[in-house]
Amino acid sequence: MARNKYPEVTVDKILDVSQKLFLEKGYDNTTIQDIVDELGGLTKGAIYHHFKSKEEIMDALGDRIFFNNNPFEKVKQRTDLNGLQKMRMAILLNQSDEVQIKLTKEAVPLLKNPHVFARMVDTNRRLLCPYWREFIEEGQKDGSIQTQYGKELAEFLVLTDIWMIPSIFPANKEEMQKRFQCIKEMLDNMGLPLLNEEIEDKISGLPYFE
Repeated sequence: MARNKYPEVTVDKILDVSQKLFLEKGYDNTTIQDIVDELGGLTKGAIYHHFKSKEEIMDALGDRIFFNNNPFEKVKQRTDLNGLQKMRMAILLNQSDEVQIKLTKEAVPLLKNPHVFARMVDTNRRLLCPYWREFIEEGQKDGSIQTQYGKELAEFLVLTDIWMIPSIFPANKEEMQKRFQCIKEMLDNMGLPLLNEEIEDKISGLPYFE
């Protein structure tokens, strides 16, 4: 007899419990045993069958939240928006997901782990670059974006996400705001006026920006 006819159900249950505990207790204060205690019948072995570590659980949570509420897919079909407006809307939608923001704050200390950091960069490169490039190319066609560096700017946007994480590049709030203005000016000068006042207000209110 198969050990588990519905492994996806077990994975979802592990992720549901882990998300609840990470948000309530914090990532660092949550142990695998805490997760086991909340699962009601599952063992550590069941968890390790699907996830090698707590870091992998956090990675899977981030992926699930993104794909269940993908801001890029939400704006892709918006015929009332041009390419530049779609990019701005995607940023605002992404920064409005409270659960994702809280988990991101909990995940920040993980970036001290080079393996976690490498996975994050690789995932962002593979998932986000194609979306950014698609929107930039759309903006080039509709005239809302005037640049000859579509591919390069798509990659640059992924890199700026890393620069805006204070656990990697330490900074206080004033320094973070200056960093934001630096990115804005670079994008403006490259023909991609992406970061407006609305986005600045949204980002400056994030818990890991303070």
